[in-house]
Amino acid sequence: MTIVGAKQSIILFIMLILVQGFEYSWTKCDKCDEKHFCNCSSRHLQQVPKVPVNAVGLDLSFNQIESIDSNDLGLYSELKNLNLHMNKLKFIHEEAFNSQHKLEVLDLSFNNLKNLSSSWFHDLNSLQHLNLLVNPYTTLGPAPLFWSLSNLRTLQFGSPSLSKVYRNGLDGLTHLDEITFVGSNLRSYENGSFRAAQPIGLVSMSLQGLFQKDPELVSKILRDVSHPETMLIIKDVILRTNTSVEPFKELKEGGTTSLTLLNSTTTDEAVTYFLFIMNGSALSYIGLEDVHLVGKGWWQKATFTDYKSLHTAYIRNLDIQGFFEFSSMVQLAFLLKHLQKVSVINGTVFVIPHITSVFLKNIEYLDLSKNLLSDLTIKETLYTGQGVFHNLNTLNVSENSLKSFQLITSLVAKLKSLIHLDISHNSFVSMPEECMWPTTLKFLNLSSIKLRKLTPCLPSSLTVLDLSENDLTVFHQRFPKLTKLILSGNRFMKLPQGELFLNLKTLLIQRNALHMFNGKALRRYRNLQFLEAGQNNFVCSCDFVAFFRQDVDYFVTLQDGHRNYVCDTPFTLRGDTIDSVRLSVFECYMIPAVSVLCSLTVLVLGIIVVTCHKLHIVWYLQMTKAWIQAKRKPAVGRSATEIRYDAFVSYSQHDAEWVEEILVPELESAHPPFALCLHKRDFRPGRWIVDNIIDSIEKSHRTLFVLSEHFVSSEWCRYELDFSHFRIVDEHNDSAVLILLEPIKKETIPKRFCKLRKIMNSRTYLEWPEDEENKSEFWSHLRFALRRDIVEE
Repeated sequence: MTIVGAKQSIILFIMLILVQGFEYSWTKCDKCDEKHFCNCSSRHLQQVPKVPVNAVGLDLSFNQIESIDSNDLGLYSELKNLNLHMNKLKFIHEEAFNSQHKLEVLDLSFNNLKNLSSSWFHDLNSLQHLNLLVNPYTTLGPAPLFWSLSNLRTLQFGSPSLSKVYRNGLDGLTHLDEITFVGSNLRSYENGSFRAAQPIGLVSMSLQGLFQKDPELVSKILRDVSHPETMLIIKDVILRTNTSVEPFKELKEGGTTSLTLLNSTTTDEAVTYFLFIMNGSALSYIGLEDVHLVGKGWWQKATFTDYKSLHTAYIRNLDIQGFFEFSSMVQLAFLLKHLQKVSVINGTVFVIPHITSVFLKNIEYLDLSKNLLSDLTIKETLYTGQGVFHNLNTLNVSENSLKSFQLITSLVAKLKSLIHLDISHNSFVSMPEECMWPTTLKFLNLSSIKLRKLTPCLPSSLTVLDLSENDLTVFHQRFPKLTKLILSGNRFMKLPQGELFLNLKTLLIQRNALHMFNGKALRRYRNLQFLEAGQNNFVCSCDFVAFFRQDVDYFVTLQDGHRNYVCDTPFTLRGDTIDSVRLSVFECYMIPAVSVLCSLTVLVLGIIVVTCHKLHIVWYLQMTKAWIQAKRKPAVGRSATEIRYDAFVSYSQHDAEWVEEILVPELESAHPPFALCLHKRDFRPGRWIVDNIIDSIEKSHRTLFVLSEHFVSSEWCRYELDFSHFRIVDEHNDSAVLILLEPIKKETIPKRFCKLRKIMNSRTYLEWPEDEENKSEFWSHLRFALRRDIVEE
C-alpha cells in the first residue's frame, strides 16, 4: 500500500468514526421527565431517536423524520402518546405500530403521507385520538381505514389535497365523539360517508369555498352529520348569496340544535335567507366567532319567522363593516324575545338602547365583556323598566370603560335575581363606603380594577369573591358565607384574619408579599381546605421551613403544588423550593447553640485550667521558656578566670537566717575561705532575676542547695534547681551539693520536683544534725565535698 493510499484510508476511517458519532448524538434523546414523557421536539431529528424503553409519551413534532420503519418503535411498547406533527413523513411501514398496544394518542398531522393504510391501525386497540390532518392523500377509502379502532373517540382528517371520500370511511368507529374534517377542495363525496354508527357529539368542518363552488356536495355532507345531539362547527366559509346558504336546509331536516360559524364572512342577504330557511327549526344555540358581517342590519324579511327554540346566542369577535351605519337590533326582536343566554364579546358594543333591551325579558345570562361600555351608556344598557332583566342571574361587563363603582352598584341593585356579577378589568380605583346590592348576589368578580382599599361597601351575602390583581394590603371585612376568596396579585404581607371567614374553604393568595405563614394563622380558618399561596417572597426561616415541610399538609391541601413555594431570602437559598431546604442547627437555633457552645468552651477551658494546675503544666511551660531563652544566649566559657565563686547557694527566704548566720560565716571563715554567691547580696540590681540565676550558676564551681520544706514550695528555688540540672546534663558533671536542713520524705516532694527526686536518688546529701557533737563532722564533710569538687574540676 502506498503512503498516499494509507493516508486516504486513515482519513476515511476518521470520517466514518465522526459520522457514526454524529449520527448517534443526533438520534439519541434523553430529555424525559419524571412521568416518563420524552420531549424531542424541534431537534432536527431525521429518524426516530433512542429513548428510555419505559417512555410513556414521545413528542417528535417539528423534526425532519421522513420514514418510520418496522423496528423504529418496537422497543417502546409502553407508549401512550406519540406526536409526529410537522415532520416530513413519506413512508410508514405497515408493521411500524404493531407493538403499540397501549397507544392512546397518535398525531401524524402536517406530513407528506400520500396514502393511508389500514394496516397501521390494526393493533392500535387502545387508540382514542387520531390526527391525520393536512397530509397530501387525495382519497379516503375505498377500503375501510379505521375499522379496527373500536375505542377511537376523536378523529381529525382531511386536507386541501383531499378530493374524494368513499362511503365506508368511518366504518367501525362505534364510539366516536368528535371529528374534525378539512375538505376545502373536495370534489366527490358518497352519501353516508360521514354517517357514524351513533350520533357524533362534535363535528367541526372546514369547507372553504365549497358553499359557493358546490352547494350540492356540501348538502350531502351536512345531511350526514346533522343530528339533534351533534354540535356542528362550520369554519372558513363565505356566505354571500342565497345559493351559498341553501345547504343549511339539511340542518333543519336533521334536527340540528347547535350551530357555530367560525372564521367566516356573511352578508345581510345571506343572514336573512338563513333565518328564512331555518324557520321553525330546532336550533337552540347559534354561535358566531371571528365573523365578518357586510351590511347594515336590514333583516325585515325574516321578522315573521319563528325561533321559539333558540335560547342561546354566542357572538365573539364580530366585525361589522360600516359599524356606525348599522341599524338598531329592533329588527331582531323576534329572536331576542326568546333568548335566555346572550354573549357579545369583543364586539365594539358601546350601548344597548332600551328600545332593544325591552325584548330581553327572558334573558338570564348576559356577557358584554371586552366592549366599549362606559358610565354614560351603562345606565341605558341596564334599563330595568317593563320587566327587563327581571330573570337575569349572570351579568358580565368586564373589560369595558367603567369608572364609577357607585353607579354600577346602584344599577345592579335593581336586578333582583342577580347571582353572578363580573365587573373586573375596569378602572374603578376606589369604592364608596356604602353600596346597594341585590340580596341574591353570591359571586362577585372585582379583579384588576385597580383597587387600593376595601370598604364596607361589599355585600356580606357573597360565597365567592375575586379581588385578584389589585393593590390591596389589608382585609378587615367579615364575610360569614364566603367559601372561596381570591386575592392573588395583590400586596398582602400576611394571611387575612381567619375569624372573618367562618365558612371559607378555598383561599388563593399567590403573587403577593407574603413572607411566611404558620399553623396558628391557618387554624383560624375553621373550614379551610384548599390553599394556593405560591409565588410569594418567602423568608425561609427555620420555623417556616420546618412547618412547611412537616405540618402544612395537615392543615390544608396546596392546590398549586409544593414546587411553587420558593425561598426569596436568605440570598443563599433564593430560588430553592422550600421542600429542598436543609438548615443547620446553628441557623435554626442560634442562641441555644451559641449558649451550649460557650458553655462547652468554658467547661473545656475549666478542665484545662484544673488539669494544668494539677499537673503544674504552667510551671513546666515557664521553666521550658526560661531554659530556651537561656540556651539562645551565647555560651558562657568555663575557663578558670571566669569562675568567680566556689558555690552558688540556693535556699529559701525562710531559711535565710540559717544560711546567713551559720552557713556563710562558717564557710567564708574557713582556711582557705570559700567564695559564696548569695542572691541577696551578689545579684546585679535591675537585671532580670532569671538572668541573675543563670549567670550566678554559670560563674560558680558548685551549686549548694539548702533543702527544706520551704525550699520545695519556693518558686525561685525551683528555677535554680532546674537550671542547675540543665548544667549537669549539658556539661556532664556533678556540680550540685545537697544539704538537707530538715528531714524531707521523698514521697512528699511534689511530682513537679522530678529533678530534685532524681538528684536525691543519684547523689549523697548532707543532713544538718541536731546534736552539737555531730556538727563539726557535718562541716568537715561539707568542706571536703566542696574542696573535692573543686579539685576534681
